[in-house]
Formats: sequence, structure tokens, C-alpha cells
Amino acid sequence: MGPSADLKRGPRGRVLADQPTFAQRGSTQEVEEGRAFAPKLDADGLLTCVATDAQSGEVLMVAHMDAQALAKTIATGEAWYFSRSRRRLWRKGETSGHVQRVVEMRVDCDQDAVWIKVEQAGPGACHTGRRSCFYRAVPLGKAGGARLEFRDERVFDPNAVYGKK
Repeated sequence: MGPSADLKRGPRGRVLADQPTFAQRGSTQEVEEGRAFAPKLDADGLLTCVATDAQSGEVLMVAHMDAQALAKTIATGEAWYFSRSRRRLWRKGETSGHVQRVVEMRVDCDQDAVWIKVEQAGPGACHTGRRSCFYRAVPLGKAGGARLEFRDERVFDPNAVYGKK
């Protein structure tokens, strides 16, 4: 299992200099029990990433990484993601200053998702102004249409942080 040249290239074929390389995917046994990091990107070239607070364990957000975001996260120790809506790479906190310093990165059994434990700078991770993107609950065991219940208040003004009106 040597390095994978195709994962060392970003979208549109840009070569990712000075970035970690990933292993070729081997057998199920090698992927699930081996030491080689061989992430499995989906048809859009993405991997799901769950970010949690390193101290409390609170889920802060779920986002996606492409090969370049994954490599930059590993190389820099800061969380990088790929925005599906903007179709571009972005570093968490590049606008807000609410950077995520990665304390630990884990990969799931078949290497198609990662979990990062982060130290979250600033009051929140969510663009809506809350600590977590998971600020509403879906009530269980109730008949009829589910109405979301708010669990967390805003901790910062997203309009002031992101300059939106």
C-alpha cells in the first residue's frame, strides 16, 4: 500500500505541495484493522467530519472535508472544511476568528468519516451565533407534526461577526 497520487491532488487537479499523503485502500481487513490511513471519499470527493469540543464532548458541528481540507487539517492542526454550497475550501474561523484547533482526529471503521476533537476559539461554532450547530431538539413520542424545541440561545451576534444584514 503505497502513497496515493490522486489523493495528493485537490479539486481541479492542483497538486498539494507539502501535504500529507494517504495510503491506497486495501482489503476490508486492511482498512478496518490496519494502520494505513486510506480515507474513502464519496462520489463528490468528500468525507463527513464531526467536530466535538475536546473537553466537554459536545457536538459542535458536522461538515465535509475534501482531500485538500483533510490534508490541511492534518498539516496545520486547525480545522479546514469544504463548503458544498460555495464549492470551495475554507478554514474554520477565517471570517469569524472562531478557529478550531484540532486536539485529536479519529477515523471510523471503514474510513469514510472522521471525528475531530477541537478547542473552539470564540463563543461558538455555529454561523447562527450559537455554541453548537445542534441547538434544536426534535421531540420524540409525540403525535402530529414535530415542532423543533430550542435548547441553546445565541452566544454571539452573527450579523456583527460575519457582516451580514
